[in-house]
Amino acid sequence: MNTIIKKPLITEKATLDSELNNRFTFIVDHRANKLEIKNAVENMYGVTVDSVRTMNYGGGKPSVKYTNRGIVEQRSERLKKAIVTVAEGETIDLFNNI
Repeated sequence: MNTIIKKPLITEKATLDSELNNRFTFIVDHRANKLEIKNAVENMYGVTVDSVRTMNYGGGKPSVKYTNRGIVEQRSERLKKAIVTVAEGETIDLFNNI
């Protein structure tokens, strides 16, 4: 099982980007680099990847919550998104397993 790609991100913006610009968005492991993401997408979907862009979210400053058990500090979940551009003429069918 591929542990680098966690799941595809299916939102309105990501779907529009995949239809118009042939770019697909995935939630990936926060330790993965661009080369590992490229190889994982090519092996998983059988397409040629032109470029990979990544974004890191969360894991920064902890938020403080006042509960009935006292003060709790909690960090937000770490998340990494990858926007993968596929070669012209190729596509990824994200809805075939539904």
